[in-house]
Order: sequence, then C-alpha cells, then structure tokens
Amino acid sequence: MLTGFTVAVTAERRRDEMTALLHRRGARVLTASAISIVPLADDDALHAATAACIGLQPDLVIATTGFGFRGWLEAAENWGLGDDLRAVLGRARLIARGPKPCGAIRAAGLSEEWAAKTEATEEILERLLAEGITGLRIVVQEHGEPQTEFVAALRAAGAAVDEVPVYRWVPPPDTGPVRRLVEQIVAGQVDAVAFTSAPAVKSFLQLAGESEGWVLDRFRSGTLAACVGPVTAAPLAARDVPVVMPERYRLGALIKTIADELPRRAVRLRVAGGTLELRGHAVLIDEVPHTLAPAAMSILTALAAKPGAVVSKDQLIAALPRGNDGHAVDVAVARLRTALGSGRHIETVIKRGYRLRVDEPAA
Repeated sequence: MLTGFTVAVTAERRRDEMTALLHRRGARVLTASAISIVPLADDDALHAATAACIGLQPDLVIATTGFGFRGWLEAAENWGLGDDLRAVLGRARLIARGPKPCGAIRAAGLSEEWAAKTEATEEILERLLAEGITGLRIVVQEHGEPQTEFVAALRAAGAAVDEVPVYRWVPPPDTGPVRRLVEQIVAGQVDAVAFTSAPAVKSFLQLAGESEGWVLDRFRSGTLAACVGPVTAAPLAARDVPVVMPERYRLGALIKTIADELPRRAVRLRVAGGTLELRGHAVLIDEVPHTLAPAAMSILTALAAKPGAVVSKDQLIAALPRGNDGHAVDVAVARLRTALGSGRHIETVIKRGYRLRVDEPAA
C-alpha cells in the first residue's frame, strides 16, 4: 500500500510500534522524536501534589491521559500512598479526557462519571461551566505541560483547582534527527509526517528554526501532515496547514489514514501501453515498484507534470536537485530508462528535449 512512499514518525512513545506498522505496509520510515517525556515519579512537586490531593479530598478529578494517570498511581504506590490515593479518587467524581484515561481509570478499579468524546479539555470545560462548579475543589492531572487557560477558566468559574504534574515534555536530548528531517522535508524527500501530540508539533516547528516557513509551505503544497486527532492538529491548523486525521483518534487508525491517503495523491498515467504511478521515491509500472534515485525521480516528475508534451532540457535542468547542465539531464534520463527497465516510456525529441509516451490518463 505504501511502497515508494517515505513517512516520518515524530513520536517518542510507541515509535517502534508505528514504525513496524508502516514498514508492514511497505513504507520507507524516518524517525525523529520531536519531544522527550520526562517522568516525575521522584519529583518533589508530584509528591506534594499527591499528598495535597489526599488531604484535600477533591470533589472532582480530571484525568487527561492514560499514561499520566497510570504514572501517578505508580508513583503513589512507590511512596506508600497508593491505597490512600485510590480511596480519595474513589470518592471523587472522575472525568476522563477520552477513552485512554478511561481505560487507566478502570484498570485501577475505579469508574469515570463521563468522558469527553472529542478528547479535548474544551469539551470538559464547556460541560462543567454549564453544570456550575462554584465552591468545588477540582484536581487536574496535567499532560506534559501546564493547562494554564483551562485551569484559569475553572478558577474564574469559582472552583478551587490543584494541578498534578505527572510528567513533562522537553526537547529531545539529540535534536540532530529532527533537523535532518526538516532538511529532507524542505527538499521534498518526505511524503508524510505523523504527529501524535500537540507538544510534538510545537517542538518540531520550534526546532525547525529559520526553516519553519519552508516546512509549513511543504505541508501546504505536498507533504502530508497526518495527526492523530484535532487536539494534535490544532497548532498546524492555526498556521493554515491542511491536516488529515482518522475518525477514531487512535494510532492504528492514523496509520490506516496515511495508507489510504498517500496512494490517492499519487500521479497515475497511461504510458507506453502500461500504467505508470509516481510515488515519493519510486514509480510503479503496472503495479511493479522501481526505486529511483533523486535525480531520476526529479526528471520523471517534471515529465509527468506535462504528460505527452515535450519538456526542454533547460526545464529539466531546473528540475534537477542540484541544477547542473544538459549533460546531467542526459545522464539522469539514461539512468531513469535503466531503472524503468525499458526505454519505451521516455521519448527523445531531437534538439528539443524529452517527453513521456502518454496514451491517456489512467483511471
């Protein structure tokens, strides 16, 4: 399904799982973690927040992530506070920001009152404000970064709010892979980038530095930005980047969305009696993949952009990754013909250039 396409994975957690799923579908996979998760199991702030939660007996507890909720309970166990924390949580109203924290709540032998279908704190806030929360004590389990606006809105509505920092997001210890990925995106060598969290999107764009504008342009014009859900997509949507996402905000569904979307974007032509399909770093001829070098792919892409028309050497020179001259074009065309296994697909038009022997657009 994804043969010939290059997909980048920016996640740290479940990176190997995502990579395996993409490899299984035939993709070339690049990995560059945009963020790193720092657990706070031994953190004084988490210990203090846990002790405060137990002592203050909250009316309502908001679990924002399954990973964080489990980590909170595990840290409490390590401090000998596990039973006390579970007892307090059992007496409180538990609200989950989606099915993953729901699963963690139930795995702990507890029950949620309700869960946000959109997996967004905005939905939680809207419902709580409609119910009225004046005088309630609310505990918010954070998910990687302070929920400043959310917490401020709860307090403005009359609630006393305590935050529980279970883990935090930080830039990756080695930013080299992200910077290399940025260069590859700008060069047009990446067909899709998968994002699984909003902090990863923000960190990725920040690490892009002066190339951020170029990266955003690529996302708008060619490279597919694939996000696991609307919360993850929000930083890109705010920059007018079109985003695809699955109906179910799950990792497996995200991979399926990429596997469905990229082939739909491929250029298909009837050439020399067969079907030719251009993908990121390969061309499929009658469904048989032929991997191409960057120069050869650039030539083929330029010819396919004007199917059946003569493309001059000057135009093809401009299409080459490093420009060069007419001889470089001739060499690239020769190598392209060799890679395609035949010279019948590309016609030399003497003193004018080259063209694809197009029959008609493929269905």
